[in-house]
Amino acid sequence: MKSIEGVIPVMLTPFASDGSVDYAALKRLVNWYIDHQVDGLFAVCQSSEMQYLTLQERVNITRCVVDEVAGRVPVMTSGHISDDLDAQVNELQSMAETGADVLVLVTNHLDPKQQGSATFYESLNTILASLPESLALGLYECPAPYRRLLSDDELQYCANSGRFVALKDVSCDLATVTHRVKLVANTPLHIINANAAIAYPAMQAGSTGFCGVFTNFHPELYHWLYHQRDEDLSLADELSIFLSLSAVVENLGYPKNAKIYHQLLNNHNFESDYCRVIKDDVVAKYWALDVLLKQIKDGTELYLNKIKNI
Repeated sequence: MKSIEGVIPVMLTPFASDGSVDYAALKRLVNWYIDHQVDGLFAVCQSSEMQYLTLQERVNITRCVVDEVAGRVPVMTSGHISDDLDAQVNELQSMAETGADVLVLVTNHLDPKQQGSATFYESLNTILASLPESLALGLYECPAPYRRLLSDDELQYCANSGRFVALKDVSCDLATVTHRVKLVANTPLHIINANAAIAYPAMQAGSTGFCGVFTNFHPELYHWLYHQRDEDLSLADELSIFLSLSAVVENLGYPKNAKIYHQLLNNHNFESDYCRVIKDDVVAKYWALDVLLKQIKDGTELYLNKIKNI
């Protein structure tokens, strides 16, 4: 069963200006991630605007990513957006056929009406019975439509099942991450933090990587922090502060602002900044956004040079 850890970008979806998926740009984006030292890819998730993609688009995007990756890194995918259990099974079976290495279940859809653990287990066991036992699974505490954190018992149930290899943790709380790492010790399930503000201390606490939105801005900096921080611990502390400060732009029109950032890099990954989830002109709406994006670009270059000169 495929495992996954390290720096795992929550992939953006490039769209053409008419709103259709730009698959040529998606292939360029895959290679940009890999060239910037990622350890895996999360192909269809909230950052991908999955709630605004048809099932066929979710399938096609994942297949495109899997084909372009060609085995260079593991690929996770979700595309799991329905509340109706039969629809969920259909979605997940369709996504399971894409060739992705890890299929990710969204926790809030397993208990859409917030009825509690009994509903969660009933939905989970129905879905598990519908999927190949050989397929590695993940869990994702996606914030939309609501953030459903797993209880300790639910997490241990999944970990002890042997079916799950990763939880994308969105507790945004270091104590919770640390506790969960201990709960799943000696099981196949790893805790992968998604919050940039605690990225470094979560790694130090045993989180096996980072799977947050800022993997779309400077994944190679997180790669160094995760894999090579012992080369210079004072630089690791300094870098972690920069990464935490950069995270302020998440609330200023993400994911559109990430597409604009790529345009600032002039890498041709996004010929259009079109988003289905955000229609606003975010640069006009958030008066400091363009300045902040330029500062993130300059800061990224600064720390890349510091890393090269170690």
